[in-house]
Amino acid sequence: MSTQRPATESAGLEFLAGGGEMGALMRAHDWAATPLGAPETWPQSLRSSLSVVLNSTLLGAVLWGPELRLLYNDVYVQSMGDRHPQALGQPVTEVWKETYAPIAQAFARVMQTGEGFGQEVITLPMLRNGISEMTYWNATASPIRGEEGSIVGLMNIAIETTAQVAAERNRDIQHAMLSNENTHLVHEVVNRTSERDRALEAETVARRNAERVQLALAAGAIIGTWIWDLPTDAFSVDEAFAQNFGFDPSTSRSGLSLEQVIQTVHPDDREGLRAAIGEALARGGAYAHQYRVKRRDGKYYWLEANGRVEKGADGTPLRFPGVLLDIEARHALSEERDRALAALRELSDTLEQRVTERTRELMTVEEALRQSQKMEAVGQLTGGLAHDFNNLLAGISGALELMSLRIEQGRFRDLERYVATAQGATTRAAALTHRLLAFARRQTLLPKPTNVNRLVVDMLELIQRTVGPGICVENLAAAELWLALVDAPQLENALLNLCINARDAMPDGGRLCVQTSNRWIDREMGQQLGMPEGHYLSLCVSDTGTGMPPDVVARAFDPFFTTKPIGEGTGLGLSMIYGFAKQSGGQVRIHSEVGKGSTVCIYLPRHAGADDSSDGGAATLELAPSLAGETVLIVDDEPSIRLLFTEVLEELGYTVLEAGDSATGLGILQSPARIDLLISDVGLPGGMNGRQMADAARVGRPRLKVLFITGFAEHAQLNDRHLEPGMAVLAKPFSVSLLAARVKEMIASEC
Repeated sequence: MSTQRPATESAGLEFLAGGGEMGALMRAHDWAATPLGAPETWPQSLRSSLSVVLNSTLLGAVLWGPELRLLYNDVYVQSMGDRHPQALGQPVTEVWKETYAPIAQAFARVMQTGEGFGQEVITLPMLRNGISEMTYWNATASPIRGEEGSIVGLMNIAIETTAQVAAERNRDIQHAMLSNENTHLVHEVVNRTSERDRALEAETVARRNAERVQLALAAGAIIGTWIWDLPTDAFSVDEAFAQNFGFDPSTSRSGLSLEQVIQTVHPDDREGLRAAIGEALARGGAYAHQYRVKRRDGKYYWLEANGRVEKGADGTPLRFPGVLLDIEARHALSEERDRALAALRELSDTLEQRVTERTRELMTVEEALRQSQKMEAVGQLTGGLAHDFNNLLAGISGALELMSLRIEQGRFRDLERYVATAQGATTRAAALTHRLLAFARRQTLLPKPTNVNRLVVDMLELIQRTVGPGICVENLAAAELWLALVDAPQLENALLNLCINARDAMPDGGRLCVQTSNRWIDREMGQQLGMPEGHYLSLCVSDTGTGMPPDVVARAFDPFFTTKPIGEGTGLGLSMIYGFAKQSGGQVRIHSEVGKGSTVCIYLPRHAGADDSSDGGAATLELAPSLAGETVLIVDDEPSIRLLFTEVLEELGYTVLEAGDSATGLGILQSPARIDLLISDVGLPGGMNGRQMADAARVGRPRLKVLFITGFAEHAQLNDRHLEPGMAVLAKPFSVSLLAARVKEMIASEC
């Protein structure tokens, strides 16, 4: 048996692409042994959310399912220490233990209420690489909703601010130390009255300030100091200040004007600086302000000025000493944090919409792929069906010609045999047509209790015609086979595709066997097959073909993987069968050896309900004559159909009116003529289809009964959800007796 896929091994895992090292690790990880299962089966909401996280430059993770299993990106790895890579796919409570406790309640509230969580300062105790430390974070958690709208996980994005918090705390300590020392020095200067004592104290203060400045400069925080003598308006600065801002050191020591200093400030910040200085002079005490200044290289940098306004006994400001701190790196970090938080808020606000849109797009693509695979299978049928229909038409045509000849010769004895031959060929053609249309239909169907043995029997003729006469088809049906809750047309699709693959593996002919059986899968076997223990029924297709080597078997279910030549297959057959089985709660497994053939088994869970399907056989109905001479209007553009219906209904005593298009039919319907039933084809010339004509007629005849006839297995306007009371559908071809019975039934009905 064969399959196909392009060179990349990650087809079907596009959501893990571009995820760096973690994306590669997830693609290589053995997910089959975890509750998450293989990534190809992950729901679209998980795929979309994980794709966002893996491609994010922020620390991010998806916490999935009731256990909040952890899936994270490359940035997240940096915070994990020796927990990585064992943490991948594990419950977050097992990975982080005591670290998770402070945020556990907040995350649980997101899962319960669907309301996002965000906090700018979160303190978490953390053990990283054997070292216990207190860490600080800005973090958000947003709910992830599944395809049915329920909350199935959350997305966690965070920024670690431990270094920033530590730097801010160190700065506060330094400021406090400087402030306390300055206060102490000022009080000592004010309390001393003698000139000599003041001189000695000034020397002490200068020495201490020099030592303090040197220590601060060595730490790289202070880039200069100043003393502003307010009575003389002399603004003196140290050498570091002068060098950083391009002033002459000798001039700086003798004194600058405040306006000279302000000229180095960014024009947009000058007004704010003047206001801050004025406020400090008015109230006295501590002063702190941040602004941008131009340094020697001509560029503007952020700094923070810290000082204290010292007042005399009468409240007059006397001195204003202070220091300048370089905060360019801290300010850049703060701006980066603000941008990251803004991006995070935008991501949180649009996440659900993006996931919904992406889910809708991928569901559309998936449906297109499914229909493409179905049409590929239909294409495989075309050649055989054309041959079969030609044979059937030859039988019908020959029987009719012989009947015509015998009638001309006056020989009526063998006419029944020719009639039976033509009717038998017609019945077989109708069965083939209905089976093909049912197989190719595109409507979405709900799973129903299905008798798989009966489904296989109904498919056998189609299978034999598809694989050709060179292959012997056998059916080994289990007695008392359990029911399965499946979408029967999709199971038919899967069975036919398996048989086509088996045919392709036997180019010189062979034996194809379809076998059903009841199975009990215990825990050990369930682990091998990747499904829970329980009762299952199996549908297996075996062939005596070329078989497959282990490497091909391992990749057989990958989308687009095939060993067929280009143009002879999309490589979607087995992958779609696998997806169908998983969606039905089952599994698919391949057993194959090169030269010994292959067996593909679909395992489906046992359904304990009742079989509500039917054999679909129609009982032979006798012609029943009309009782009251009712009038029937027939609208069909095929004259032979009108002739046949007219003769049958007039034979039964009905009055029959005819129309060949919708315009003529509507004209009769809008006339005063008595009409008890309208029989109309769906596709009509004349500007309206049959349904539109009937709806227009019901404006004047609201109780008009309508029987639509159509050659299609389905029609968007003619299913149970769209038909109104008093309307019914009869699919071509059908027997004369069935037409007569349906006409009598509808005329007699109350609707």
